[in-house]
Amino acid sequence: MCLEWKDLVSLSLTITSSPRYNQFMRFAVYASLCLSLLTVVSAQEKSKTVLDKTRMESYVRHLLAVIPEVQVKIDDPKPSSTPDLEEVDVHFTYQGRSQDEIFYVSKDGGHLIRGVVYNLSQNPFQEDLDKLKTSGAPSYGPANAPVTLVEFGDFECPNCKEEAKTLRDNVPSQFPTQVRVIFKDFPLEQIHPWAKAAAIVGRCIYNQSPAAFWKFHDWIYDHQVEITQDNLKTQVMDFAKTGPDLDGLKLGGCMDNKATEPEVDASIAEGRALHVDATPTLFLNGRRLVGNYPWQNIEQIISGELNYQKTSGNKASAVGKSDEKCCEVKIPSPLDK
Repeated sequence: MCLEWKDLVSLSLTITSSPRYNQFMRFAVYASLCLSLLTVVSAQEKSKTVLDKTRMESYVRHLLAVIPEVQVKIDDPKPSSTPDLEEVDVHFTYQGRSQDEIFYVSKDGGHLIRGVVYNLSQNPFQEDLDKLKTSGAPSYGPANAPVTLVEFGDFECPNCKEEAKTLRDNVPSQFPTQVRVIFKDFPLEQIHPWAKAAAIVGRCIYNQSPAAFWKFHDWIYDHQVEITQDNLKTQVMDFAKTGPDLDGLKLGGCMDNKATEPEVDASIAEGRALHVDATPTLFLNGRRLVGNYPWQNIEQIISGELNYQKTSGNKASAVGKSDEKCCEVKIPSPLDK
């Protein structure tokens, strides 16, 4: 059937003015929105990393020879700074100990990378530098020194004792204006029963007198073998009598109330965010150095850092780290020596 133009116009007006037409248009708009949302959701789902956590756990246990008694928790993938890779945090726990590892996984979930991914346009230590907080911590050396050495230490750790002596004996005399040393508490409570209590004492003393902290620091390492969990307070109170800038009564109250424990806990949390699991651990302008380093090695790294800054204006060098460690909280594996 053919209609004249005027009849087509009349029919069109009749349809568009009807209630059913309005309902139809509303339905069409709604359907269009739904299709758009489904398209967006579908695109987002496609962009997510496909990760089989059960498969990854089995693979990681085999890779690292993790014993069955260790619990393994794998987080959901999250964006990383590297295109086409997402970051996956893996947490290991065993008898109150914990250890974290970072892996990178491809978007299809088929490839796993263990290690550190570097951005050539950035300082290679930038990620750790961003996590290091230097304010409010005991330090010696000028605040504007071109090299900052942050030590995470434990007063009960024998190798921390040796490292502390190395730094105290050499940094002020050989790099008096170029290096600032900062001490951070990282007591390993699982293996050192009085380490955290000593850290709390140290912060109590520091809050009274920053200079007295370093006297305490040297004293407690010198007397490390004589101190026990039971005699710590007695030994500290005897030490306080030798310092005219310390109020023994105030110090005793601070120790009994554990008034500075939140400060120590904050330092521990910072160390964990940096994946510190052994003491001593040093960060020399962000460069991680794990274990007790001889002065000859530290001197070379400092000199290399200073020379690198002169030639490039950057704050990073490329010297490797030692494998020597002392006090370490580590998840057990047959691969451990």
